[in-house]
This record gives sequence, structure tokens and C-alpha cells, in this order.
Amino acid sequence: MLAFSMSLPATRVAVHDLDPWFVAFGRAVGAALLAAAYLGVTGAPRPSRSQVRRLAVVALGVVAGFPLFTSLALSTQTSAHGAIVVAVLPAMTAMFAVLRGGERPPVLFWVASLGGLGAVLAFLIVSGGVHGGRSVADLYLVAAVLLCALGYAEGGSLARDLGGARTICWALLLSLPVTVPVTLATAVAHPPRAGAPAWTAYGYLTVVSMFLGFFAWYAGLARGGIARVGQIQLAQPVLTLLWSALLLGETVTPAALGVALIVLVCVVLTQRSRTVGVTRRFVGVRGGMPRPCDSDGSLQRCSRAL
Repeated sequence: MLAFSMSLPATRVAVHDLDPWFVAFGRAVGAALLAAAYLGVTGAPRPSRSQVRRLAVVALGVVAGFPLFTSLALSTQTSAHGAIVVAVLPAMTAMFAVLRGGERPPVLFWVASLGGLGAVLAFLIVSGGVHGGRSVADLYLVAAVLLCALGYAEGGSLARDLGGARTICWALLLSLPVTVPVTLATAVAHPPRAGAPAWTAYGYLTVVSMFLGFFAWYAGLARGGIARVGQIQLAQPVLTLLWSALLLGETVTPAALGVALIVLVCVVLTQRSRTVGVTRRFVGVRGGMPRPCDSDGSLQRCSRAL
């Protein structure tokens, strides 16, 4: 999260001089070159067909979707504003994990999730984000959050088989047929010319946000569980607000801080309620392992032994 917390400020700096499409897809091409080198050195085996299909979902979310929509949004919006919208990412990630796993969380889970989303929408309305040109930027941010949450949940699950590093590396390589043409077309239409700050931010997005950060992130999600480890995302909006104020001189209003706090509380409730819901699905012990149950507590037959 420390690595990812700098993504929005770095994107804001990069798109000040560079085309947002070039920033989004060009960094994916650069990260793919690093990924190819890593896979070659480690001798990683090729993913199976089923894994390739799941990697396509990962690529849609974190290689293309989130970088593109945040780049477009931050062309006209501040990273501090974006941090408030991205604050719902932990809840969205947990929701995708729940939907993907077919679990039945308690009502509190959905109440808390909708509460966090409602707080962000209220902030956008009060701050004027739904009026004028800024409404488009806010829609971009919402799209970025939804796609990123999908990519986090799918990638964290897939990393249990491939490992965190190989998951993001293969996703980057599989994206090349899309990212390379878009990068070249954008570079021709809008030749990249920028100063040192923009290129430094672009380099950070390529090496850290798009590559190294996912090594640790997907590995953590795979080992500790997507929803539980996802609580670490609570630190991201707070850190992003800090970097936005310190590095970019952006104003962080009391309303923004208040909404961030409300969202954090909602996300904590979401995570805890989901943990309770999952715990209640397991009672009894068979061979030292918990045995799955129906929601009413009666034991159900398993299709395969645990």
C-alpha cells in the first residue's frame, strides 16, 4: 500500500505534461519488458488455458482499466479528490471476493458497503463533483475503482496457484497486443515531451505501481485471504492525501478528511462482518480441519473431503 499510495500523485504529475493514454498504456509496456525479463530469468512455466482466461480479467482490471481511467480523471481533477473516491476500493474488493466465492455474508456487510459508497457519492455532490466538467472525471474514478477491485480479487485468487510475481507478469505480457498499439498510436498523435518531474513520475508508475508493487500485493492476498489482507488498503487513501498535500501542495479540506474517516469505518465493518459470516459457515473438526456447514448450523455433505 505504501507503493500504491503514490500512484495517484504520480499520475497527476505525469499527465500534466504527457497524454493520459500514453501514461496509462506506455507504463504497461515498460512494465511488460521487466516482466519478460523476470519470467525468463526464473524460468516460469506457461499458464494453462483456464489461467489465461483469468489473467485476462486481471489485465482488464489493473493493467488497462485502473491506469487508464485514473489517468483520464487526474487530467482535470486533483489526486486528493481522487483519493476520496478510491477510498471505497477495499469494500469493492471484498464485495468481488464475496461474489466470486459464492459466500453469504450477513446484512451488516451490505449495509456497510453501501454506507461507504453513499458517503463518497454525498461528498461528490456537496463538493460539486456532479456538476459541470468534473462529473466526467468522477465517473472515470468510479470506473477505475470497480475495475481495480475486480483485478485485485481475481489476481489475489489466481496468485494462490501462480504466485504474486508471476500473476502480474503474465497479465502484463498478455496485454501487449493491446498496450503496444495504443502506446505507439498515442505517441505518434501526441509526441511525448515532458520535463524531469513528469518523466520521474512516469518511471515510478512503470517500475513500482505497475510492476514491483504487485509482487508483494498479490502474494499477500494469496496467503492471507483477499478480504482480510484487503484491510491494509485502509492506509492508502490517508497516505495519498498526505502525499498530495506534501508533494503537490494540494488542499485537503476538512470535508475530505471527514468522508475518508467515514469510509474507513464502513470498510472496517465490512471486513469484520464478512469474517464473522465466513466463520459461522464452519463448525466441527474432521482430521484437524474445520467442516463446512449450512447457514443454519446443520452439517452438510461435501462433494469432496477436506
